[in-house]
Amino acid sequence: MSRSPISRRSFLTASAGLAGATALSSLPLAARAAGKLTVGFIYVGARDDYGYNQSHAEGAAAVKKIPGVKVVEQEKVPETVAVTKTMESMINFDGATLLFPTSFGYFDPFILQLAPKYKDVRFEHCGGLWTPKDPRNVGSYFGYIDMAVYLNGICAGHATKTKKIGFVAAKPIPQVLENINCFLLGARAVDPSITCQVIFTGDWSMPVKEAEATNSLCDAGCDVITAHVDGPKVVMQTAAGRGAFICGYHANQSALAPDKYLTGAEWNWGKVYTDFVETTLKGGTIDNFVRGGLKEGFVKMSPLGPANSDAARKQFEAVKVEIMKGDYVVFKGPMKDNKGKEIIPAGKAYPETDVALESMNYLVEGVIGSTS
Repeated sequence: MSRSPISRRSFLTASAGLAGATALSSLPLAARAAGKLTVGFIYVGARDDYGYNQSHAEGAAAVKKIPGVKVVEQEKVPETVAVTKTMESMINFDGATLLFPTSFGYFDPFILQLAPKYKDVRFEHCGGLWTPKDPRNVGSYFGYIDMAVYLNGICAGHATKTKKIGFVAAKPIPQVLENINCFLLGARAVDPSITCQVIFTGDWSMPVKEAEATNSLCDAGCDVITAHVDGPKVVMQTAAGRGAFICGYHANQSALAPDKYLTGAEWNWGKVYTDFVETTLKGGTIDNFVRGGLKEGFVKMSPLGPANSDAARKQFEAVKVEIMKGDYVVFKGPMKDNKGKEIIPAGKAYPETDVALESMNYLVEGVIGSTS
C-alpha cells in the first residue's frame, strides 16, 4: 500500500536527524501495486501561483488522466537538501520511478548527486543543461519560450506610449536574460527607439520585492510590464493597478486584469509530460536532452486581449506564422550588448535551437540594467 502525503511529510521530518542519504538509501523500495507507473512532481512554490509552478501542476493534471499512472506531488520544496529528501521519499515510499523536479536549482548538485544511487529511476529536470558527463538516468527538458516572449514584445511595442517598457526578473541566469532580450527585441521590431528597464529581485518568489520593483518601473515611466519570476501574480496586479499594460509569463494571467492583459507566453507542459509518460509506459527511454518551441507545442500564447490595436494583431499573427515555420531568427548580427560591446558580428545568427543561447550572459543594447 502506498503511503499518504502526511506519512511522507512525517518521514521527511523524522529523517532530518538521520545521517543523510546513507540512512535513506537503506529503506526498501515501496510496492507498486497502485499502478503501472508512479510519477513524482516537485515544485519550489505553490501549485496555484498563477505562474511557473502552476504551469507544471497543470501538466501533472494532464498526466493524472492517463490510465495506469499514479501521480504524487509536493509543493514548496526549497532548492536545498530538502529536494533530495523529497525525491528519496517519493522513490522509497511511493515507488516513483519517474521524477520531475521542476525548479532550476534542483539540478546541480541535488539531482546529479542522487541519480547514481537510483539507477532504475528516471530523473527529468526542467531547464537544466544535461551533458554526456552527467548520469544517463538524468535528462533535461525545456521549451524555447523566447519566441513567445518576442511576440509579447511586439504587443508591448504597439501598446507603449512612453516608449519605455519594464521587466521584473528573478535572477540573471541565461533563460531569464534571453527572455529580457527577446522582450525588448520584439518591441524594437515595432519601434527601434523603445527601451526596456529591468529590475532583478534576487530570487524566484519575493512578492514584496516584486511589488516594489513593479512600482519603481511604473515610476520610471514604463507603461507595459512583464516578468520572469515564479509567480507573476503580484507583478501583474500591481502593474495593472498603476494603469500599465501587462504581458503574462508561465501561465495565463488574463483573469487578473483582462482589460490590461495584452497576451502571454505560456508553457504547455501537459503535452510534454504526457508524451514523456507515454514513452515510459511503452518501455521507451526519454532522450537526455529535449527541447521544443511554439512549433512543437512546448509553449503557447495566451489569447490576444482587447487592448491590442489592429496593427498589433496583424504584426503579431504575421510573425507567429513565420516562427511556426521554425526558421525565424532574433539573435543575429550585428548586435551589441548594453555596454557597447559587439556580441554577435555581422553575418552571424543564432536560431532559438542553438545551445549557445543557453549560456547567455549579456543584456542587449536598449536594455537598462545590469547582470551583476
